[in-house]
Amino acid sequence: MKLKLVLILFLSNVISLFAQNSGSISGKVVDKKTNEPLPYVTIVVKESENIITGGITSESGEFNIEKLIPKKYTIEIQFIGYKTIVKDIDLTNDKKINIGTISIEEDVAQLEGVELVKERSIMEQKIDRKVINVGKDLISAGASAGEIMNNIPSVSVDPQTNQISLRGNSNVRILIDGKPTNISPEQLLKQIPSASIKQIELITNPSAKYNPEGMSGIINIVLHKNANDGFNGSVNSGITFGKTPKVNTAIDLNYKTGKVNIYGNYGFNHGKNANDGFINSFELNNHNRQDFKFNNKNTSHLFKVGMDYFINDANTLSFYTTQNLFNGDGTGRTYVDYVNPSTADILQLFNSDTESNSQAYNLDYKHNFKKEGENIELELNFNKNDSPERTTFNFPFISNYSLNTVDNTNDNFIINLDYVNPISESTKLETGLETRIENTSNLLAIDNNYDSSFNYERRIYSAYATYGKQWKKWSAQVGTRIEKFEAEASFKKIGESNTSFSDDFVTLYPSGFVSYEPNDNNSFNFSIARRVDRASIQQLNPIREWSTPTIDSKGNPDLDPQFTNSFELNYTRRTKIGSITSGLFYRKIYDEINRYIYESPTDPNKNILTYDNFKDNDAFGLEISGNLNFTKWWSANFGVDAYFRKLRGIVATDAVEVNTTIFNTRLNNSFKATKDLRFQLFGMYRGEDLNLQFLRKPMWRADIGASYTVLKGKGTVSARFSDMFKAMKFSFEGNLPYKQVGAFRWESQTVYLGFNYRFGGGKNKALQRKERDKNETKNNGGIL
Repeated sequence: MKLKLVLILFLSNVISLFAQNSGSISGKVVDKKTNEPLPYVTIVVKESENIITGGITSESGEFNIEKLIPKKYTIEIQFIGYKTIVKDIDLTNDKKINIGTISIEEDVAQLEGVELVKERSIMEQKIDRKVINVGKDLISAGASAGEIMNNIPSVSVDPQTNQISLRGNSNVRILIDGKPTNISPEQLLKQIPSASIKQIELITNPSAKYNPEGMSGIINIVLHKNANDGFNGSVNSGITFGKTPKVNTAIDLNYKTGKVNIYGNYGFNHGKNANDGFINSFELNNHNRQDFKFNNKNTSHLFKVGMDYFINDANTLSFYTTQNLFNGDGTGRTYVDYVNPSTADILQLFNSDTESNSQAYNLDYKHNFKKEGENIELELNFNKNDSPERTTFNFPFISNYSLNTVDNTNDNFIINLDYVNPISESTKLETGLETRIENTSNLLAIDNNYDSSFNYERRIYSAYATYGKQWKKWSAQVGTRIEKFEAEASFKKIGESNTSFSDDFVTLYPSGFVSYEPNDNNSFNFSIARRVDRASIQQLNPIREWSTPTIDSKGNPDLDPQFTNSFELNYTRRTKIGSITSGLFYRKIYDEINRYIYESPTDPNKNILTYDNFKDNDAFGLEISGNLNFTKWWSANFGVDAYFRKLRGIVATDAVEVNTTIFNTRLNNSFKATKDLRFQLFGMYRGEDLNLQFLRKPMWRADIGASYTVLKGKGTVSARFSDMFKAMKFSFEGNLPYKQVGAFRWESQTVYLGFNYRFGGGKNKALQRKERDKNETKNNGGIL
């Protein structure tokens, strides 16, 4: 249904809540062929050609539209894949009319045109998030989730480390289908094929209902799941040509009959990636140039299989599992050329074999009470990850060879109970309980001999309550979450004393939302929330993450949590050609966690890259994004953002303070040449970024693509030429703790060819269970 119609229906419902009228229209909608009730059917109430109000059918197919002025109306019964039914209703004499059971039949013409993957990505601004519905233009942008993230407003992915940032900050929480994962975000973005992604949600200021981790908020990656009657599916496959070819394939299958819905998704990603770069270090008495060459061959298999069992109208039982298998083979060459002839040059060759086997299991039971909208839901989620690594380091100049073996295991158990009660038509109460238990074990062996180990366990017990109310054009929600946090860790290393630490504290995380919609074309949203960034396992683990001849990267187990008070204001303007959303935000950050480099206390030729807590900081910014349809043949998605922040901390022994501004812009144009042929033109610019030690220089690129629909609308062929001018590179310069300049390049200039095919023609029943941390705020009787 068109966005404009949905907005009109929603606003009309809000207004009707407070209208003192007694007319009502009720009934039930069923499938003409099977006689089964149809939920989520749209009921539109019109007077002449004007939409007055409307609603949707419940799980049992029933609807009841109240508070209508006693007069004559026309109602339309609309559902994707079915023929629209129109009926005339006269409430002049009989103020309450039940039209009985209405049977609707499939529209074959509509079913043939239903596509599982949209041609063009669409951004939607909701009250608490920005939702990007991934179309084939984004799928063809790259093979993995990390590559397409760079095309999304407010998001940036470091091409070298794969570190993801939201609104200029890397303290962001990544969810898969609303659930946390044990895989690090950097590794996760490599493993998920782009063709397996249905939506990407940017939740910048979550309410107290959701876990408070992530200063910048939450990025939720939603994988495909169908719920159509009969057997349906799609196949999406593509190949990317750079220096080496890369394959990206996904198969999406679904079978629904009666009370059972079974679905599955398989994604495959394989290819080699090459990158190289240099760093010039002007360290006193130690000036050198480092040249790097890396080649990585990555293979990932992503499986998602699940089943929904609709026991009856009141009870639903669901289960799904995701299995993620990843293998990475990497080779690299690092050459360090010292200017001082008395210092021996270094040549390091390395070869690594990394695996990551992750399994997630989710069981969900939901019960709907007799009162409309009242329900209780119990969910259990278990996630386990094993990621062993085997790396050899060879130094030919000194005939030295070393084997490093790292064993990483992590498991995470979550159980939560949620209760929703719409107290009245204008108020709603939500409460819940949650327990999270996470265990991590890391072991490092050098040349098959034990070197060090790190064990970490944390337990989080929480409860929340939110209360929402709506009156006329205003709506509001307040809530708080209370959490008890417990953590224990131990670190052991040969030749050093054993160390351990523990933490135990209770914290409140309040939140508040206010929304004002003066008319159909304008809406304002203001929100406040308290967030926390607890150091991740990667940030805490003192066992080295990676190593070069001049730098070791490792965590810091002494990190304290970072707390943030976040404020956000958004304004959405709807016009005849689309919608534009602009927003402002401000963050007050306490004990900010950031990366820094210091000289190794045991090796003057080596630096340590780690994390530390810095002083309290401030950050604020503005964003503008939108979807615009300029003509019938030209439309565009765009995003512009600017962030301002002050950073203060200690580098080496110096107190440092910097003020920085980050400017980014993205524009994705879509041109419809014919009914079946489309072209895309994409451009992005990422401005310079200054931190305490380095200045990252600007980056930009331009892409062009095309898609052509074949096989009577069931197939699409797509192509894309990325970074046409080969302009993308990562370059930096810095003066602390000494002057450094450097640059890195990768296979940014690529050609992509893809094909998508959809099959099956089931009815588009939206029988969906709630995905808990999907975090979508729903309006029920006008409540946030």
